[in-house]
Amino acid sequence: MTQAPTCCVLFDLDGTLADTAPDLGAALNSVLEEEGVAPLPMEATRPVTSQGVRGLLRVGLGIGPDDTNYQTLAQRVLKHYATGICRHTRLFDGMPGVLATLESRGIKWGIVTNKHARFTEPLVDALGLIQRAACVISGDSAAHPKPHPAPLLMACERANVAPTHSIYVGDDLRDIQAGKAAGMCTIAAAWGYLGEGEAIHEWGADHIAPTPEALLDVVFGINVQ
Repeated sequence: MTQAPTCCVLFDLDGTLADTAPDLGAALNSVLEEEGVAPLPMEATRPVTSQGVRGLLRVGLGIGPDDTNYQTLAQRVLKHYATGICRHTRLFDGMPGVLATLESRGIKWGIVTNKHARFTEPLVDALGLIQRAACVISGDSAAHPKPHPAPLLMACERANVAPTHSIYVGDDLRDIQAGKAAGMCTIAAAWGYLGEGEAIHEWGADHIAPTPEALLDVVFGINVQ
């Protein structure tokens, strides 16, 4: 089979492209303060950031979606988050250079996240990326969120690229599952949040990049089928 060069690199948002943990952790701590509970340090909230409010409320208050108070508390966390969505969020060190290099080589890049559009779009805009990305797909853009491949396939359609000529980069097992289901080459972002489940080497990613800068070595060192 003839190998073709990469045409597009798609990134997860939280924990891969941008470090959103400070603002999400602050939103949780605002609710904890309202509940009379001591705030949590970043070390406690950072690993579950990619799980969103579900992960934050689990470590903060020990509750899950089945709890009768979950939805109310989740909406309170999200309300706080919406008011401070990009106070401390930044692209990971090295990521601005990665995006600039991809652009200079004529490789499209985009974002595929499970964060809902009402948060994704203001955040990506505040980071100055909304006009540069070939596509921005949120958790409620497609019929199903990751680990279903639907968001990634939608991203390829928007960017006008074939999934088989694309790479998906993420810091969670769901990202790798979604990428593989979509027929893409997958790269696990070892600089990200990584979660609390299986170790990154057990995710089955095609490649693991230790840093954003190392991502370029992987992207330009491989071809995709």
